[in-house]
Amino acid sequence: MSEEVAIAVSNIHKTFRLPHDQHSGLKQYILNLFRRNRVKGYEDQYVLKGIDFEIKKGEFFGIVGRNGSGKSTLLKLLAGIYVPDKGHISINGTLVPFIELGVGFNPELTGRENVFLNGALLGFSRKQMEKMYDEIVDFAELEKFMDQKLKNYSSGMQVRLAFSIAIRANSDILVLDEVLAVGDEAFQKKCNEFFNKIKKDRSKTVVLVTHSMESVRRYCDKALMIEKGEIVAFGDPQDVADDYSKQFIDSDLSIKKQNRLGSGEVVYENITHKITNDSVVLDFDIVNKTNKNQTGIYMGYDFCVDDDIIIGNDTRFLEEFKKKGSDLSANASKHFTVKFPNDLGNHPFTVNMNITTELGLNLTDHMRPAFKFDSTNTQFSNAWKVLAFPEITQSEE
Repeated sequence: MSEEVAIAVSNIHKTFRLPHDQHSGLKQYILNLFRRNRVKGYEDQYVLKGIDFEIKKGEFFGIVGRNGSGKSTLLKLLAGIYVPDKGHISINGTLVPFIELGVGFNPELTGRENVFLNGALLGFSRKQMEKMYDEIVDFAELEKFMDQKLKNYSSGMQVRLAFSIAIRANSDILVLDEVLAVGDEAFQKKCNEFFNKIKKDRSKTVVLVTHSMESVRRYCDKALMIEKGEIVAFGDPQDVADDYSKQFIDSDLSIKKQNRLGSGEVVYENITHKITNDSVVLDFDIVNKTNKNQTGIYMGYDFCVDDDIIIGNDTRFLEEFKKKGSDLSANASKHFTVKFPNDLGNHPFTVNMNITTELGLNLTDHMRPAFKFDSTNTQFSNAWKVLAFPEITQSEE
C-alpha cells in the first residue's frame, strides 16, 4: 500500500445469518435437527459484496446510503469490530472510531469517571486526561452533570461527551457515524466548526457516514454511495450527493412530475391550496419515510414571480418553531395548515416548498415549484414584503 493511502479496502465481502428456526431450549433445538423435510434454518444476508476503494491521507471522505445499505457494517469493518468474510482492509496509521452511542462508557459510572475510562481505552495516560479534562467538559457543555451517573444522561448528552473525547485522540484517522444527527443545535455548530478546522488542517483523515447531503457537499473531498451492499457511485462529492438526492426521493409521490430534489427522509404529501381575497391557505402533510425519529425539521415557502423570490419565510424564523423545529416519530406524519396574508396583487405566482433537517444542512425535500396560481387581489400595495409571517397550525396524523 502506498504511503499516501490511509485506508485501502480490497474486495470486501460480509455476510450475516438470519435464523428462521426458533429454539426455546436444547430439546427444541435437537427436535429441529431431526425434523422431517427439514430445510436450512437460516438464510444468508449479503451485506457487502466486493467493496473496493482507497482513502488518501488528509482526505475528508464521505459514505452515504439509505438505512440498511451496509454503511455501518463497512465502518465496523474499518474499525476492526467485524472481520470480513473475504477481502482485505489495510489501515496506515492509528484509527479512532465514533460509531455507536455508549461504546467505551459504563452507565453506572459518573461522567467524570467515564472521561478517564474512555481516555484510557483510547490510549491516554491519566496525566494526559487530567490536562485535557477541562477542555473536554467545556466542549461538551456538561460542567453541571459530570458527577452524575451516565445512565441518567440523555442520548444527546452522551454523544457530546463521547465526541468531545474522541476528537482529542492522538490518531491519524477519525471515523464518524451520523454524529450530527443526535446532538442539539449548539453541539451541531461545534461539530461544524471542528469539521471546518480539520478540513483545513489535513493532518488527519476523516471518514464521515451521514444522511446529510449538504454535509457531503460542504466538507468532503471524495464520497461513495452504497446501495444493497455495492458501491453505486464514487468520486466527486457534489456528483455523489446529487445522485443520492435524485435516486432516493420517493417516485410515487403525488407531485412526481414537478422538479424535485432532496434526500427523502422527510417529504411533503397531499398539498392543496386555497386563494381568497384575504389569504393564501396551504394544507399539507409532512411524512417521515424512515424507521427512525426525525428531529429539528424546518419548512420553507417561497412565492415567486418570473423565478424571483418575492415573498417567503422559513419556520426557523417563527417563534413557535425556531428553538427546535418540528419532530416526527418513525414512519409518522403531521398535517399543517399555513395561512399567508394575501397582499400579492395581480400576478401569476409559483410557490417553492422545501424541508430541511440538521439546522438546514440536510435538504430532505425541495419542490420547485410545488404549485402555481394567479393572484387577483386589487388591494395590493407595491411595497413587497421580503418576509411574510404566516399563521401555522399542526395536528398529528
